Amino acid sequence: MNSWQKNPVTKIRKKHFIIITFAFFFLSLQCFSVNIPQSPRSENTIRKLTPTLTKQFTRKDLSLGDHIFLRIFKAEKVLEIWVRSGSRYKLFKKYWVCYFSGGLGTKTREGDGKSPEGFYFVRPSQLNPWSDFFLSFNIGYPNKFDRVNGYTGGLIMVHGNCVSIGCYAMTDTRIKEIYTIIHKAFENGQPFFRIHIFPFKMTDNNMRKYRKKKWSGFWKNLKEGYDYFKKHKTPPDISVRNKKYIFN
Repeated sequence: MNSWQKNPVTKIRKKHFIIITFAFFFLSLQCFSVNIPQSPRSENTIRKLTPTLTKQFTRKDLSLGDHIFLRIFKAEKVLEIWVRSGSRYKLFKKYWVCYFSGGLGTKTREGDGKSPEGFYFVRPSQLNPWSDFFLSFNIGYPNKFDRVNGYTGGLIMVHGNCVSIGCYAMTDTRIKEIYTIIHKAFENGQPFFRIHIFPFKMTDNNMRKYRKKKWSGFWKNLKEGYDYFKKHKTPPDISVRNKKYIFN
């Protein structure tokens, strides 16, 4: 007979220890649960699209709800959704961007009508299921890079309704899919996702083509992050130093 069986007081203490351990476990789940904004419109959209998107993900050996990463290319007018598969990310789908404003080059001040370029991230609180532009999410402009460079403005969205001044506008049909995929990733525990926005596909040919533009120095800095993802198929950790992006 072991010591637990011999001593009834010890048995009670063990029982209390187990109860307390489970209590702390469930409390920790509550503390780390994610509050995702929802509206009747977003709930209806997600309910309708989940079965179709689940099948589309399965056909590509992916799972709806896995971690995601987004890229936007202005010149090509494309938004890409990448999904984590193992230690790397795999392209799920490309969506055509209906409209953005201001041409190439990043946003620098409130009211300039330009759409930002750079490296941003989105938390659940940045979703707006009540948007006047059907559904939307805030990209997080200005980020640290923008602030240290003195850039102003805010409330830059990816949204529906195909109209924009400074935002990235999609058709309602496309934003429904994008929003559902984002919601499912958050619902499954992803704390935030990265969204990288480029002026164009940053190939060597394009860099030569645009080398005389005033933004060429900034674009060379963006290309470092573009090349990192191209090589590793996972987005880099990014910091800011001396008013430039640094890739870890």
